[in-house]
Amino acid sequence: MMMNLFSTFDPSTGMMSINWISMTTPMMIIPIKFWNNSNKIMLTMKNINTFMFNEIKSSLKLKGSSIIMVSLMIYIMMTNMNGLMPYVFTSSSHLSFSLALAFPMWLSSMIFGWINKPKMMLIHLIPMGTPTMLMPFMVMIESISNLIRPGSLAVRLSANMIAGHLIMALLGSNNTYTLFMMIIMMIIMTFELAVSTIQAYVFTTLINLYSSEV
Repeated sequence: MMMNLFSTFDPSTGMMSINWISMTTPMMIIPIKFWNNSNKIMLTMKNINTFMFNEIKSSLKLKGSSIIMVSLMIYIMMTNMNGLMPYVFTSSSHLSFSLALAFPMWLSSMIFGWINKPKMMLIHLIPMGTPTMLMPFMVMIESISNLIRPGSLAVRLSANMIAGHLIMALLGSNNTYTLFMMIIMMIIMTFELAVSTIQAYVFTTLINLYSSEV
């Protein structure tokens, strides 16, 4: 049925493709007046907002940063769920999308730390109790592990989104439509909704942990 499973992740025409408009869909949906009413969807969003705010504000010293983190988590979650809709391009499955979110957040915390707290940043490069002979190697290892953080964040988000969509594409290409297959698809769709929320939470939590080291 499909010549290539990965064709669902192809924007087809490059960066100017209309498919990339799916990234702005969450920003167009949330401000709608319907969301301001006291309905179950809004109550769920408020509960998620309160939970994330309480999780983040304890580790961040700047109050404004927690608002940024909560907004980032909600945006990623809405983008992931938006990609589950039929015929909607999954922008969160691309490294260009996830890296564009991870790299600026990581880079800003690094710049802030090296400008305002250079001694603290140098201390992080050498774990406590490291022998003198191993200090140069530990500095190199810690520097490499620090530099690959935005890449690991981006790959983690994209890989999890790709894996779930590939499973759904494989099952969707099956020509036998039975009650059992419908139940399996519903279970996988529910699982993907959970993964969309969990990956947004993990992405935001890791950025929060990296920022708290500064």
